Amino acid sequence: MRCPFITVAGVNHMFESLDPVVLARVQFAFTVSFHIIFPAFSIGLASYLAVLEALWLWTGREVFINLFNYWLKIFAIAFGMGVVSGIVMSYQFGTNWAVFSDKTGPVLGPLMAYEVLTAFFLEAGFLGVMLFGLKRVGPRLHFVATLMVAIGTLMSAFWILSANSWMQTPAGHAVNAEGQFIPVDWWALIFNPSFPYRLVHMVLAAYLTTSLVIGAVGAYHLLKNPQQSGARMMFSMAMWLLTIVAPIQIFAGDVHGLNTLEHQPAKVMAMEGHFQSHPDGAPFILFGLPDQDAAVVRYALEIPKLSSLILKHSLDAPLAGLDSVPRENWPPVPITFWSFRIMVGLGLLMAALGLLSLWTRWRGRLYDSRPTHLFALMMGPAGFIAVLAGWVTTETGRQPFTVFGLLRTTDSVSPLAAPAVASSLIAFIIVYFAVFIAGVVYILRLMAHPPHHGEQGPPGETPARAAGITPAPAIATRRFS
Repeated sequence: MRCPFITVAGVNHMFESLDPVVLARVQFAFTVSFHIIFPAFSIGLASYLAVLEALWLWTGREVFINLFNYWLKIFAIAFGMGVVSGIVMSYQFGTNWAVFSDKTGPVLGPLMAYEVLTAFFLEAGFLGVMLFGLKRVGPRLHFVATLMVAIGTLMSAFWILSANSWMQTPAGHAVNAEGQFIPVDWWALIFNPSFPYRLVHMVLAAYLTTSLVIGAVGAYHLLKNPQQSGARMMFSMAMWLLTIVAPIQIFAGDVHGLNTLEHQPAKVMAMEGHFQSHPDGAPFILFGLPDQDAAVVRYALEIPKLSSLILKHSLDAPLAGLDSVPRENWPPVPITFWSFRIMVGLGLLMAALGLLSLWTRWRGRLYDSRPTHLFALMMGPAGFIAVLAGWVTTETGRQPFTVFGLLRTTDSVSPLAAPAVASSLIAFIIVYFAVFIAGVVYILRLMAHPPHHGEQGPPGETPARAAGITPAPAIATRRFS
């Protein structure tokens, strides 16, 4: 008996019933989700490495250079995986989103080029020195290279966030006769209304993600040996960063939310689950099950008027709901609603861990408090999850537009059949899981070993011959002498 789905025709028939727009969105969401976890980690880790090397040069303490070499090996792998996944993701602009690329190319193309010409070239130019050059160029010049890589990662975030923010709050452009967006004011375009808020929010998220990973690794080794000097230092530094940055991030998130309410009110309505307008103060819905078809949040657990207090700083301030927005412009409320709560909930847990570490530090128990170490260990992946949840909130809340209010997602996709998109999606899933699971497992294996005395960085063996004059004459001289 033959299975009808083992033939190419059978596979095509199975996928033809699917929506190619949905498949294209799923494919982009899948690849960007894999990609973003690595830049989010490498941005913060590059800055941490610069701080470690600066402290080593300033104090001369061996613990700092040991930690630098320990985390440098992990940074090299995470950075490489981020570059590879980013290249794959960018090709989808031409394959699955050709109309979007054509319409927005005059605006987004230069921004992406600036990212390559500044950030990527800066990183690529100094990365080799950073990874392998400590004993070749000397400590001070090596520190310059480390600093340049750290600055490069921040510049990369600058340009990528500027491009994405323009899609959220477009400004500084005009539309030509061919329907393309063209720049008319680069200053207004780059520094569009949401860009400063989103840049700060993302960079702080990267620092929190890194501090949680470093804190989890330090906590893991402290649970095994509380006297391990490298683990004590990395845990202490991570908890200081978490204690300081987590409250700042909560404030930055609140300001960013107010900016979003001003420029993308439908997104905030979806985040809050406000299907109906509230003229006398809107409640904050802690939990519930949004039903978009019925335009109601079922089983809602609410705090009266708190949403108006947060968003308008007044208990009785009116807040409009999705009933004031045409239904065809509604974002997917359930996804946006829940991803926002995951992000906020994890942010509050980060702040709680920072406060707990501050309390145990004050009591002199930071390095032998097992509850604190276990909490930090469990929170290790929380930064990655929060970053993913934040991006889901941002991108789904912008729907049904790719360029908010101006270009709809359904009008941005390439004229591809569903089987073609589905086939590439399946291929991406297989390759990504195979490659990235292997990479993550290797990183975890490196983290499983504590930093030790005389810790070395990535191995920098000299190749036999890369280019230039061949060594044949020298070999012949040695052979016949």
